Amino acid sequence: MRHRKAFNHLSRTASHRKAMLSNMASSLILHKRIKTTLAKAKALRRYVEPILTRAKDDTTHSRRMVFSYLQNKESVQELFSVVADKISHRPGGYTRIIRLGNRLGDNAEVCMMELVDFNTTLVVEKKKETGKTSRRRRKKKSGSNPETSGEATPQTQETPQPLEAKDEGKEAPEQVETQASVEEVADTVKEKTENNEASEPQASADADKTEDAEEKSDDSKEKSE
Repeated sequence: MRHRKAFNHLSRTASHRKAMLSNMASSLILHKRIKTTLAKAKALRRYVEPILTRAKDDTTHSRRMVFSYLQNKESVQELFSVVADKISHRPGGYTRIIRLGNRLGDNAEVCMMELVDFNTTLVVEKKKETGKTSRRRRKKKSGSNPETSGEATPQTQETPQPLEAKDEGKEAPEQVETQASVEEVADTVKEKTENNEASEPQASADADKTEDAEEKSDDSKEKSE
């Protein structure tokens, strides 16, 4: 009688079943995902998960025990170097079985078995909890000193000073040019006024001469008459 014998022989001898599960476990560790029948995947889960748990303790004894099951140096190296770091935070349940329907040839139920932590589409990494920082300025209370209250006063931004306040001794080039042009205009106006003043007495003298000449010509006409 087979009372309490729940494992599946998979229609194979013990040596064949052991070699098959060892090969499937190595393929799962190396490729992180395999496609097989549902019965084999359930048998592989019971075979490979104790091996993954043992890989968390990276010692010589653990490596030798894992190698006795897998019989593959590459899969052992991959297990202890890559897979162990990913599953270190997980207390169990390292594999996932996804059913894909029935196979056409013999109508066997097919599934995909994968390592949970290596599925990038389903793994959601925990976001680092960061404290919320709000930049709000506190209003100053009337009659309260910042020194006594202990609240730091917000730093006021420096207002841009005009050019005259920053460089009192230095004048801007535009201002220098405008001052020079104003001085030139003033000089020209002064020269014109001086020329006008100098020309006024000459004009008055010429006007007197013309008046005298007109008077003499009038006197000469009267005498001739």
